[in-house]
Amino acid sequence: MEFVVSNVDNGLRLDQFLARVLAERFSRSQVKKLIEAGEVHIGNQSISTAHYRVKPGEKIEIEWEERKGDETRAEAIPIDIVYEDQDLLVVNKPPGMVVHPAHGNPSHTLVNALLYHVRNLSEAGGSIRPGIVHRLDKDTSGLLVVAKNDAAHFSLARQFKDHHINRTYDAIVRGVVQHDEGEINEPVGRAFLNRKRVIVRPSGGKPASTYYQVKKRFAQATWLRAKPKTGRTHQIRVHLAHLGHPVLGDSLYGIKAMGINRQALHASELGFTHPRTKERMQFEAPLPEDLLALIRSLESRS
Repeated sequence: MEFVVSNVDNGLRLDQFLARVLAERFSRSQVKKLIEAGEVHIGNQSISTAHYRVKPGEKIEIEWEERKGDETRAEAIPIDIVYEDQDLLVVNKPPGMVVHPAHGNPSHTLVNALLYHVRNLSEAGGSIRPGIVHRLDKDTSGLLVVAKNDAAHFSLARQFKDHHINRTYDAIVRGVVQHDEGEINEPVGRAFLNRKRVIVRPSGGKPASTYYQVKKRFAQATWLRAKPKTGRTHQIRVHLAHLGHPVLGDSLYGIKAMGINRQALHASELGFTHPRTKERMQFEAPLPEDLLALIRSLESRS
């Protein structure tokens, strides 16, 4: 693989540059391993330090190939396929399911299920994440689009990068939200002491924007519809917690809640342009039973 550094990327650290251009293929930890293994070259020189600052016009070459044993195993796990054609499929992911294998979750993931039900998936994300264009947190339910070939993968990835994907989430949050609608514009980034957490970081964070609208108010909670304009990790959860209304059941950014054993967050709508036909596609997924039960409980207490 080869990449040429543009003027926009001048001065970026090597690991930051590669994390950006390889976002749909490798995780940040995988990028670091590539560098440390001496598989990244600039000119004829192997660069093994992540702190190297890239310069415009430099050609960065990566010597990499899939290793044997990297292949993810297919598993006969039932999945809810909302739509499918020769290029892609849309899946309604249940809560509690990890999207792709990773450390601590080598199996029983959505990818394992997809490999059993679908003959071909795109290879743009590598053998560990075939077909995966975007992710949902383990305990967030709802809609995901999966690519069957690399052309579809790159088209969808570009739409995500350019913010041309429409996404709507249903969130049930703690407390009564006063304004009927609003927009949260706060940069976010990893916490310094706990890398599993994302926090609002006015200095050094990445721009993030979330629009929200009240759907229904209860005595001590609010049902919101949230539309992320950017796609940062944990963005909706972090932004709503920053607003003072953490998602119910979110033990990482709020507190556990009676009536639900996971964060009350559901990806209910997904819209994109079909990579082949250029038709605008729009999909909806109804609230799962645990969220409906939570809403009924909140209504009874109101």
